[in-house]
Amino acid sequence: MSDNIIVALDAMGGDNAPTEMVKGAVDAVSANKNIKVILVGKEDVIKDELKAYPSYPQEQISIKNATEVIETAEHPVAAIKKKKDSSMVVGLHLVKDDEADAFVSAGNSGALLTGGLGIVGRIRGIERAPFGTLFPVKTGVSILVDTGANVDCRASHLVQFAKMGSIYMEKVVGIKNPRVALVNVGAEEEKGNALVKETMPLLKECKDINFIGSIEARNIPNGDADVIVCDGFVGNVIIKLYEGLAGTLISVIKGGLMSTLRSKIGAALALPALKSTLKTFDATQYGGAPLLGLKGLVVKTHGSAKAVEVKNTIFQCVTFKEQQINELIRDNIVIEKKKED
Repeated sequence: MSDNIIVALDAMGGDNAPTEMVKGAVDAVSANKNIKVILVGKEDVIKDELKAYPSYPQEQISIKNATEVIETAEHPVAAIKKKKDSSMVVGLHLVKDDEADAFVSAGNSGALLTGGLGIVGRIRGIERAPFGTLFPVKTGVSILVDTGANVDCRASHLVQFAKMGSIYMEKVVGIKNPRVALVNVGAEEEKGNALVKETMPLLKECKDINFIGSIEARNIPNGDADVIVCDGFVGNVIIKLYEGLAGTLISVIKGGLMSTLRSKIGAALALPALKSTLKTFDATQYGGAPLLGLKGLVVKTHGSAKAVEVKNTIFQCVTFKEQQINELIRDNIVIEKKKED
């Protein structure tokens, strides 16, 4: 990496702000001298947090003061309109004004979506901007597009989701010719609702993606596809069930291992292998969910994000920028759409 990547970070957004946000930023810049982070939020609060890291590279972290905070429960549209000096609105303007390469927030998802669309704006020709969420599967990692930005979609939206997800997986994750699948209630083409039936033939006609057909929800964890396409309503249900089930299973396994003396002895022997296995299913290592198709990079991390997820999300922004994902989306999707029109 030859040039610095500047990431604006919402220091006040999320359940664990500002402590974990600041720690994640410090960890990221300490690991990579070419990253610069702008901590956006209440300057006095952020300065107090930074006192815990007396030796952090100060030339890589700056503060952009923002006096307001958009809370999780606030109405998205009203919050973006009224709180012009919130950490989220100020951070989004840094991307719009080319003062930052990316904006990362663990705050109000709806407000981030509203602000991303209204302040940063969509690439001309992109019909809808979806959240693309990376998540662990048996074979590695897949991306689910959309996971909540657009609960009602048309077939043309899903086609663009498939193309953007394919570009992301190939260029950011490094999967050559990623397999693209459409979420359905069965493998047969005649199955599905009206949206799925309308989208299926359009995806089959796309020569620039590796479309493999339908995928049932039960096959998603196996890694049967690299790009999973659906509307935001279905995607949000899938990802939240996935995360909730993973957390429950880990809790149940740990409880079982600690239930008796014999199980504790067995747990001690199995612990190294168990930790290694569970780590592969730790979603925090993959960073956040980018809002694909915007003029600038906007990424949403979990509201409960800790420093490690914040750090990995910042690294994710670096790869996104280096691989010129927005340029690829513009060149391979928008230009192709103009040719069709």
